[in-house]
Amino acid sequence: TWAFRSTTSLNMNEKVPDPDLTHIKSSDYESVYEPAEDSFLLMDALLADHDFLKSYLNVDTTWPTCLEIGSGSGIISGYLANLLKKRGYFLATDINPHAARITHTTFQQNHIPGDAVLADLFSCFHSRLKNKIDILLWNPPYVPSESDELKGDGIERAWAGGVDGREVIDRLLPQVQDIVSPRGVFYLLLLEANHPQQIAEQLRKQGNFSSYNVIQRKARNEKLCVMRFFREPDK
Repeated sequence: TWAFRSTTSLNMNEKVPDPDLTHIKSSDYESVYEPAEDSFLLMDALLADHDFLKSYLNVDTTWPTCLEIGSGSGIISGYLANLLKKRGYFLATDINPHAARITHTTFQQNHIPGDAVLADLFSCFHSRLKNKIDILLWNPPYVPSESDELKGDGIERAWAGGVDGREVIDRLLPQVQDIVSPRGVFYLLLLEANHPQQIAEQLRKQGNFSSYNVIQRKARNEKLCVMRFFREPDK
C-alpha cells in the first residue's frame, strides 16, 4: 500500500505518493537500511520545499539531474522522482552492494529514469559529472560511534558516523562545491550532535553556500533537521 504526503504549499488536490517498495522482502532489511524516521523527515523536507524548487530550479519546466548518496532502499530518490513527476534524471550511489542492488530494483519497480551504482560517496562520478548535479540528497551515517565501525561495506555503514557522527560527513563536505551545479541545491539530514551550524559555516566559506533549516523533528530522543544549502542568485 502506498502512503501519500500532502502540504498546503501544493495544490490542494495534489498528493505525492511514496515509492512502491513492495519488491523489498523483510529479509532484505537485514543488509539494507530500512526506511525510518530520518528517511521520512528528508522526504517531508522535500515536500515542504517544493515551492522553492519550482522557483529556484524551475523544476516544472526543466529536467534536473539528481543524485542521492547512500541511497539504501531508494525510497528518498523514489519520492523525489514522484514529487517531480519523474521529470529529471535520477542517480544514486551506495557503498553497500546490497543497497545499490535494491535501489536499482526500486528505480525499475517505479519506472524512474536513472540508475544506482556501487560507489563510495561521489567517487565514480567526479570526473564526468563535476558541477552537473542540480539536486543532491544525503541522509548520511550521522550517529556518533567508534571509528572502527566505519570499516567494511555492511549495513553498519548506513548509520555509524564516527566521532561526533562527522567522519563520513566531513569527507564529502569539501567536494560539495565541485558536485552541485551553479544553481544546485544540497539537502543534508543532520543530528544536533553533528553541529549543523559548523557545517553551514564550512560550506559558506568553501563554496559561498547559504543555508536554510527546512524542517526539524525530535525522534527517539534525537533532534534531527534537514538543511538546504544553495547559492543566492546575487552571490
